[in-house]
Amino acid sequence: MASSLTKDAGAQGNPASDGKTFFGHPRGLATLFMTEMWERFSFYGMRALLVLYLISGGADAKVGEQGGGLAMTAATASAIYAVYMAMVYLLAMPGGWFGDRVWGPRKTVIIGACVVIAGHLTLALPGQGTFFAGLAMVALGSGLLKANISTMVGQLYDGPQDPRRDSGFTIFYIGINLGGVSAPLVVGTIGQNINWHVGFATAGLGMALGLAGFLFGTRNLNPRSNEVPTPLTREERMGWLRKGLIWTVIAAVFYGIVVATGSFTLNWALIPISLLGMIIPISVLVRIKRDKELTQTEQTKVSGYIWFFVAAAIFFMIFDQAGSTLNVFADKNTADSVFGLHFPSTWFQSVNSAWVLALAPIFAAAWTALARRSKEPSTVVKFAMSMLLVGASYFVFIVPMQMSSGGDKVSPMWLITVYMIQTMGELCLSPVGLSVTTKMAPQKYASQMMGVWFLAVTTGDCVVSLISLAGADLSGAGVVASEAALAVLAGVAIWMSRKKIEASMGDVH
Repeated sequence: MASSLTKDAGAQGNPASDGKTFFGHPRGLATLFMTEMWERFSFYGMRALLVLYLISGGADAKVGEQGGGLAMTAATASAIYAVYMAMVYLLAMPGGWFGDRVWGPRKTVIIGACVVIAGHLTLALPGQGTFFAGLAMVALGSGLLKANISTMVGQLYDGPQDPRRDSGFTIFYIGINLGGVSAPLVVGTIGQNINWHVGFATAGLGMALGLAGFLFGTRNLNPRSNEVPTPLTREERMGWLRKGLIWTVIAAVFYGIVVATGSFTLNWALIPISLLGMIIPISVLVRIKRDKELTQTEQTKVSGYIWFFVAAAIFFMIFDQAGSTLNVFADKNTADSVFGLHFPSTWFQSVNSAWVLALAPIFAAAWTALARRSKEPSTVVKFAMSMLLVGASYFVFIVPMQMSSGGDKVSPMWLITVYMIQTMGELCLSPVGLSVTTKMAPQKYASQMMGVWFLAVTTGDCVVSLISLAGADLSGAGVVASEAALAVLAGVAIWMSRKKIEASMGDVH
């Protein structure tokens, strides 16, 4: 389960009005906890339905499943899903920029939530045009909300040294996973068993509840959340407007010509977006690396950080296929009953979040116990472990794939096991990745580097999109084995190079 973007606000703690707290934390944490929970409810609920809706009515759909979808192939559906996931994380960077320079965090979250709700309502309308318009709006709204809500969590505390800060973000993270667990159970059931579009609307209702709670609880937030930290000057605003208009005109003219000549296909949109999703993260890293204002120590840390970026991209290349490759396998090849209880295949999308809630306390206790004995694995070793685990999950996945190749349904325990292994890898990578990003970031790029971390997710998802668009079968044993082998080799490479990487990290451990 991907975490939200965190950023040191450097603000004073939230003023208490009546002395009441939320589990010992500022009351504003309850407001942000519920807002993020409902936003994740809408996001993961829609994600559970996305690929299944796209293939519904087509050759790749499960026999006897309700129609009403877009009857696409699984390859095209997987590419669309990957692009969508990539855009959510890519748009978190401009989302943070709008919060910093245009609207302020609080207003940006409100606008983002409204855009998400509008997107879900658009998805509730049948038709391919409304589908893509709604999907774009949900991605845009999520990007606006993702970066800024975590900024406001940080603003509740008296700076980074507040002893409650880390546990506050832990409670906030629980909200993310509660939304992730509940959404497929509710939205998935309604969408898959009743009507796809009612399911999309239900996901939007979740975001509407989150927005209502946020508006009601804004009095408990730090007043600084309503301020624009570094507002644009008039000249900067006009400059950005000119650039935006120029690129909009260029895109409109280009695609107008493509459409007018009758050449337009879906690939004309998916391939350029996928390429941009790889080019932008690489260009951002190159720009930071080539900045001559950085000290030699900072340059060395950026070089070391590239290892973590590449590893995270490979990890999420596999991990984010939970909503595509594994989702389709759950629908077509996995038994949908346990002890006589039947359930929709979308329920499998709750398993990762459930494993996070179950395993996170165990991992936290284990790291603490090992640290007391001076045996806690280093950041580099944890990343190597995450690579080996996510690779192992796909090697395990090959077994039920082969068992079901003749049309038989496999036990749900296979997918539950795959998700368990992936979650163990996630707990070795995601929290550690966020922490090491803040520690290795050059002072000049302290905030931007958090966005760079999420660009690793964008890169991994865009690689999957291009693989799918190239005609490779993501559900084929050969592709799955290749991805698993790549992750394992990456883990081995990180392990073999750990001394070199640790040397480049300087005083970061």
